[in-house]
Amino acid sequence: MSEMEIDAVKENLKEVFDFVTEELKKRTDDKKLIRQIKLCVEEIFLNISSYAYHPDVGRARIVVKVEGDPVPIRVYLSFVDRGQPFDPLSEEAPDTESDLDERRVGGLGIFLVRNTVDGISYEYNDGQNILTIVKELPGEAKEEG
Repeated sequence: MSEMEIDAVKENLKEVFDFVTEELKKRTDDKKLIRQIKLCVEEIFLNISSYAYHPDVGRARIVVKVEGDPVPIRVYLSFVDRGQPFDPLSEEAPDTESDLDERRVGGLGIFLVRNTVDGISYEYNDGQNILTIVKELPGEAKEEG
């Protein structure tokens, strides 16, 4: 398990990407899978930086845990903040059938995340929002070493 703690500001997204990518590359060379996970990371981290502490700045902790020996490999990414309690999974799924000008604003990001990962959970515990996504890495594991 690896983790980083960082100010939840948009300018730190690249550092979060670098951390997550480095951890993923230890187990897989699948560029498409890494891009999918980075898209989810972007959505979740930018939501924390935009809304969790608004208008103030707070910290976010990103935890990467990999299970599986050697396969199937599951990557667990947890995003932890002490901002306003918010369960994104309780939000109604967005209307993707109506015209754009008829849809309510928001909700597409978490919809995208939900449809990209193999599992997602939220809990509010001890004053912390904890959102965890799970992604299975297909195929052969990369040799550690």
